[in-house]
Amino acid sequence: MTEDFELVAPEAVDSPGDEWEEIDVTDTEADRIARRRDREFNEFRKRIKDSERFKLEESVFDEATYAAIYKLVQDGYIDAFGGPISTGKEANVYTAKSGDRTVAVKVYRINASDFKDMRGYLDGDPRFEGIGQNKRKVVMAWVRKEFANLQRAKQAGVRVPDPIAVERNVLVMEYIATDGDRAKRLNEVHVENPETAYDVVAEYMRRLYDAGLVHGDLSEYNIVFQEGQLVVIDLGQAVTKHHPNADEFLQRDCENVAAFFARQGMDVTGDQLYESVTDETDS
Repeated sequence: MTEDFELVAPEAVDSPGDEWEEIDVTDTEADRIARRRDREFNEFRKRIKDSERFKLEESVFDEATYAAIYKLVQDGYIDAFGGPISTGKEANVYTAKSGDRTVAVKVYRINASDFKDMRGYLDGDPRFEGIGQNKRKVVMAWVRKEFANLQRAKQAGVRVPDPIAVERNVLVMEYIATDGDRAKRLNEVHVENPETAYDVVAEYMRRLYDAGLVHGDLSEYNIVFQEGQLVVIDLGQAVTKHHPNADEFLQRDCENVAAFFARQGMDVTGDQLYESVTDETDS
């Protein structure tokens, strides 16, 4: 049944559930560039700042963010910025050119967000001990965590945006698009075969769980449809099994997913999905 949605094959996953991997929040080259502010960087910053599409983005593009983008340009990950894909409380996402392909660039705010919504995903995670309320360190750790979560999910055989590069508060990843426009979320399309779609989502949740990850915010708003495949997005808040709230987050994910497919006419519940995801004999 799941063949209709081209379920991708899992690869080997190292150290599933490893909550203790180190998150480096020391100064990056972008921080050093921001402080040094050499002539080429200043000219680059002025071009971006004067661009019509970024004139209203003062809350997103602070000095060190310009430096992070500058570093990604220098390293060959970004050639030119496009327009915005989405805007949110913590981050904006833009298209960009990287060689012959279009990529997505996710820029997290530092100064404009209070990050209250992030704390529930950070508190209790030993990788974030000592960061406290330092917004710069919280954002840097969060973005690197999202990059690592995407890598682990991809290794586990979950279709996610391919992570490409990370610099300070900027994440470059695969642009999930259909016919030149962003792919539609599951809530924006007519699901012709909800049984097949449900099977794929449940399998991806099992694969994430087997790899030691819980999405933490999974719903029809964080699953998109692209060329016959379902793609799971927004893994910044994903936690590992060792997180004290992991089980609570998983139960909530299961309730959200089951509720969506129940509205599509399926006889499914969050409890049933939870048992399926966590049952080792069912994997």
